[in-house]
Amino acid sequence: MSETLGVVVIGRNEGERLRRCLESVKACGLHAVYVDSGSSDDSVQIAQSIDFTVVNLDLAIPFTAARARSEGYDKLLQEYPALEYVMFVDGDCEIELPWPRIAETFLQEHEEVGIVAGRRRERFPEASVYNRLCDFEWDAPTGQVAAIGGDSIVRVSAYQAAGGFNPTVPAGEEPELCSRIRAAGWKVWRINTEMTRHDAAMSHFGQWWKRLTRTGYGGFDVERRFKTGVFQRILYSAFVWGILIPLLAVIAAVTAYRYFGVIGAVAVVASVGAVWLLQILRITLRTHRQGRPWRQSLEYGWFTMLAKFPIAMGSLKSLWACLTRQGAQIIEYKSAVKSPSA
Repeated sequence: MSETLGVVVIGRNEGERLRRCLESVKACGLHAVYVDSGSSDDSVQIAQSIDFTVVNLDLAIPFTAARARSEGYDKLLQEYPALEYVMFVDGDCEIELPWPRIAETFLQEHEEVGIVAGRRRERFPEASVYNRLCDFEWDAPTGQVAAIGGDSIVRVSAYQAAGGFNPTVPAGEEPELCSRIRAAGWKVWRINTEMTRHDAAMSHFGQWWKRLTRTGYGGFDVERRFKTGVFQRILYSAFVWGILIPLLAVIAAVTAYRYFGVIGAVAVVASVGAVWLLQILRITLRTHRQGRPWRQSLEYGWFTMLAKFPIAMGSLKSLWACLTRQGAQIIEYKSAVKSPSA
């Protein structure tokens, strides 16, 4: 068992997905804790049955993944103060067995790197188009990057220098932490190594829509408060394609109808539609040139453009929450998988 690397697993209503996650952690032979964010299923019992230390978050304080990771980190270091590296894993992921050793070696050989991630893949990409879209998302550039996602291994000294996770961030907490790690003088890196298998478990459109709404909600909050720049491009694109262009199209169509009748309004709508189709085609061709099959490339092009709307909606929700001084909102997109004995 490694005495320098430990694991923090976070989850909420992950059911059997959590069992697979925790068993993969055990197989790696690492010290670990599990942090539960008010699960209503048997997640806590599952963790206890596998002999995990369980941290139950205080129900009186709003839940965020950042808070779960932060409290899990504190508990892990309290129990194992000699740890030099901490891996954060989402409860719907399974660790690839070689990953901890490879990542720890990488950090030992690259002392300037504060946090490292590898390749996350979907467990069932063939199950739905929404799972495949997630797998596209995980296929990110390697080398030095601005930010990485939820599964990663951080150097304890870098984490402490950056101040750790901000528990008030409702979503997008990893890029926010990465921005502070970079500001503290460390590098953020992604290596071309299999890291985790993720179970998105998305089978219908509503789940996908909620997930992208969460992206807009968290991204807007992070940029508004911390100005990291990580979400700027995503939010700007969503604003242009999801709010500005549709609004201008409606104004133009109404104006055209007033002066030119139905033909004028239809011409405006057709023109805007053509611009949308050209953008979808551009994304499709670019994706195909990167080696993806035509069908998957077209799926990616279509849903990339459609995603502008839920991301924009999430941004507006975050803005409204700020203006009305509401607390952080949890946006969940999937349900638990109950254990066979339940």
